[in-house]
Amino acid sequence: MKHEWRKHEKHLYLPKRKPALITIPTMNYFVIEGQGNPNKDAFLKRVEALYTVSYAIRMSHKKGTQPEGYFEYTVYPLEGVWSLTEEAIKERPTSFSKDDFRYQIMIRQPGFVTNDYANALLSQSSLIDKNPLVSDIRFVSIEDGDCIQMSHLGPYDNEPETFALMEAYAESIGRTRTSKIHKEIYISDPRKTALEKLKTTLRFQLKS
Repeated sequence: MKHEWRKHEKHLYLPKRKPALITIPTMNYFVIEGQGNPNKDAFLKRVEALYTVSYAIRMSHKKGTQPEGYFEYTVYPLEGVWSLTEEAIKERPTSFSKDDFRYQIMIRQPGFVTNDYANALLSQSSLIDKNPLVSDIRFVSIEDGDCIQMSHLGPYDNEPETFALMEAYAESIGRTRTSKIHKEIYISDPRKTALEKLKTTLRFQLKS
């Protein structure tokens, strides 16, 4: 059977529209970093690069180049960790623009993808020729640990309202947010979904 993250890992990606405490284990990702407005081409090219390598693994069984232990699965959703440039934090922490964003976007990979396999894939000239930014992608393990998670419905610009609910919940259980850095998991495709129907899973990490 194909592994469907929407069914088999629903607790990690499809929370309810109310805050909840969740512990996120160590998982492996293809990651690329950038800075600036996510509506501009530089961001979109990075997203394309991540999907290029992610689908290369997903379809590798058709070429007989799949990793040991491969099974069919649905490619995981795009995720993004968002913060601000150091300049914006120092000079305009309350009046920043989208050009001040720093981001680390990523797509999780199944457990059978090893470091050696991933790095060999990232060095393939055929993939780099498709998108030169493939050479900027890294394969890393990330453990988020204890987080507050909640589903956000609607435009990305309205996320502060959801984060306020999440912060209030954290306070109610005696926990504290580590920083304003947060993660967004994009459940909906913004190219095909009306703004008011966009679904995004939001997370922030908690202090120990």
